[in-house]
Amino acid sequence: MIDDVLADARDKMDKAVEVVHNDFQTVRTGRANPALFQKILVEYYGTQTPLAQLASLQVQEARTMLITPYDKSAMKDIEKAIVQAPNLGASPQSDGEVIRVTMPELNEERRKEYVKMAHQKAEDGRVSVRSIRRKAKDDLESLKSDVGEDEVFRAEKELDSVTKAHIDTIDEALKRKEDELLEV
Repeated sequence: MIDDVLADARDKMDKAVEVVHNDFQTVRTGRANPALFQKILVEYYGTQTPLAQLASLQVQEARTMLITPYDKSAMKDIEKAIVQAPNLGASPQSDGEVIRVTMPELNEERRKEYVKMAHQKAEDGRVSVRSIRRKAKDDLESLKSDVGEDEVFRAEKELDSVTKAHIDTIDEALKRKEDELLEV
């Protein structure tokens, strides 16, 4: 029973760390990256559709993304969605077949904004990991009468070490992202 609670908590914490890593990929670093375009929604026949479902995304150069729509009639809608995308600041140019998106250089002020955004995403991840810990600790407390206080105490110590390891992983990822963002 204790092992099930710990395994479940570890699993959920792994997923929370994975979400933080995915969120970090959506924060721009001055280079073109398909992950930046993953959350862009395009108005396509009256439905909000993810850009990745409407077009193929390729990195052409360090700061240029090549977007090839599967349906050429959606070209204008895709361009409009890219222009309106928050925190992207990209300028799409269409030649009728493909859309080239050139990512602007990041200035110092913009870099600091992205660092703040990365810190917020990391904090959200830490909060998520801590809430998973709290839930698992409550589950362990409810098992006290069945397995004994000593076993629960040992399990809580293991839970704390697992929690610390996951929070450290988030902090390391944040440090790497911060270095990447501040690199000129």
